[in-house]
Amino acid sequence: MDSPIVNFYADRRVFITGASGFMGKVLIEKLLRSCSKLSAIYILVRPKNGKQSNERLQDIINSRVFDKVRNQPNSEKLFNKLYCISGDTTQANLNISNDDQKTLQDNVDVVFHMAATVRFDQTLKAAVTHNTVGTKNLLDFLCTFKKLAAFVHVSTSYCHCTHVELHEKVYQAPHDPRKILDMVTWMDDDLLNFLTPRLIQKWPNTYAYSKCLTEQLVVEYSSKIPIVIARPSIVTAAWKEPYAGWVDNLHGPTGLIVGAGKGVIRSMHCNPDFEANLVPVDCTINSLIIIGWKLGSSPSNNVQVYHLTANNDNSISWGNALQMGRKHFYDNPFSVCLWYPGGSIKSNYWYHMMSVIFLHIIPAYLVDFLMMLTGNKPFLVRTQKRIQAGLEILQYYTTRPWYFHNDKFANLWEQLTEKDKEIFFTDRIKINFNQYFLDYVLGARRFCVREEPDTIPYARKVLKRLYYLDVLKNILLGLLFLWLFSSYASMFLTKMEAPFRANNITDLG
Repeated sequence: MDSPIVNFYADRRVFITGASGFMGKVLIEKLLRSCSKLSAIYILVRPKNGKQSNERLQDIINSRVFDKVRNQPNSEKLFNKLYCISGDTTQANLNISNDDQKTLQDNVDVVFHMAATVRFDQTLKAAVTHNTVGTKNLLDFLCTFKKLAAFVHVSTSYCHCTHVELHEKVYQAPHDPRKILDMVTWMDDDLLNFLTPRLIQKWPNTYAYSKCLTEQLVVEYSSKIPIVIARPSIVTAAWKEPYAGWVDNLHGPTGLIVGAGKGVIRSMHCNPDFEANLVPVDCTINSLIIIGWKLGSSPSNNVQVYHLTANNDNSISWGNALQMGRKHFYDNPFSVCLWYPGGSIKSNYWYHMMSVIFLHIIPAYLVDFLMMLTGNKPFLVRTQKRIQAGLEILQYYTTRPWYFHNDKFANLWEQLTEKDKEIFFTDRIKINFNQYFLDYVLGARRFCVREEPDTIPYARKVLKRLYYLDVLKNILLGLLFLWLFSSYASMFLTKMEAPFRANNITDLG
């Protein structure tokens, strides 16, 4: 059967930013494996941590995400389609050499822009520099391209936080992005940090705010280059490809799974009835490839917006998602745990904060105190502060109802041939969530924590010992509570009897 999408990418040259990230690796792998007739994939990589760009590209290729490609007979030919472009989006002309600039300008057909900082705790200057300035520099550069058929800008469905119901259309940013860009270039850092709360207003963090500004900036270039904006929701581990459960970072739900499984996270503020808008990374990447094909094969001067979200198809609540995750990390525990996994989600904020004090903060100080007594370096208080900051950011999204209309992408999906639906699957209706979360836990265990499946029997023994220690701890705490209660009750009765004794009243009956 014929595949229009595969045929479209044949002999094309693709340029990718953000290729070293979670989604970037999966995009490269999918293009190499399923669109193997493309001519070249140019990958923008900046030098980092003492490594040159080509060394970092080799690290990307050595990732286990490419094992399927490596096992193909023509793997060397496929990897030879990858070309490293040394550069940095935060610099003018991306800081690319003149020769590389000419190569890209003369040859590139499709651009996938995923380079961004995904840290929610960045200063406004850092977030705007990486997300908005970086995109502007890229857009200015793309205006010189001779063959550009599609520019796919990867945004986020949570960049317009003033709308809990979001449609597949362009929204106005709260401020003129160019004025904000100018401001972060000259304003003193302390003054800018002071103004940040007033600037971002109802946006929960600088990441969402800067992505909102960036979207409006992208729209301004629609008369010069063909643009489509993709808004994924919460991107999670792979459903099928390249491997079920593949994930290589601890962002979002993955951090919750690992943190809870290791006994570090024991309480989370969340409304269990609200929908968890989770989209597997392979579905997200397939969607990006599809919309790149759609724009490239049907040019439009209007900016197209697609939501790559989970509404309307096989949704799951936060309560059910976390319950499934808990079940599977009990069956497949981690070999190294701080304590027995426990705790729960709390819909009441004050109940959650009380749990944080008694289950997170106090134990952290006790453990660090014991570490200092034994001559070791304390670590848990610092770790808990980072975890708590991360939870507070995530809890903004788990305590609000969100609805992202994705009818436009659903209609696009219906237009695909059966062959393309098979190759570039995005149909979440077929996801068995129980199996998916089992694969998710095993994937986080294997790819993030580096624990192979053969360590599970030992990990179960560790979990059993931790369970008995937890029971012993609960008994001791119970006895301590009874002792404190009985001591307090005895003191209270003694004070109550004192006036009677002073008046020689011995019979209280």
